[in-house]
Amino acid sequence: MVWLLRLLLVFLFSFILFVTIKYLLKPTRKLEAARKHKRFLLIDNEEVIKNFQLTYNGAVFTGEKYLGATKNTIDVVSISLWPNQTTSIQGMAKEDFYFIEKKIRERYPVAQINWKSPIDEFLHQK
Repeated sequence: MVWLLRLLLVFLFSFILFVTIKYLLKPTRKLEAARKHKRFLLIDNEEVIKNFQLTYNGAVFTGEKYLGATKNTIDVVSISLWPNQTTSIQGMAKEDFYFIEKKIRERYPVAQINWKSPIDEFLHQK
């Protein structure tokens, strides 16, 4: 009977440890923490069919990758970006969006970056 109780306690401890580690390593938790501290963070799965998320200056953006042919390889050739909440980009300057583009180009150098409304209109106004 005592060994059954010990086995149950070991199992319970292992389960709590597993859940805690899984929570601490969760990408969405890291993204939310970076958003609250207004830091830059890019969470990207290597799979092309998966969208990536990034945060900068308190705003969260989602990017959709499109695969295509380049001169020598098949690679990500186009990326569409949009904010998750348009109210979160209030107060951001053009330099902030250029910084985000620069960070994305470090990972995808041949990709053309397309912003969705209202950022596209903001970047193209004179």
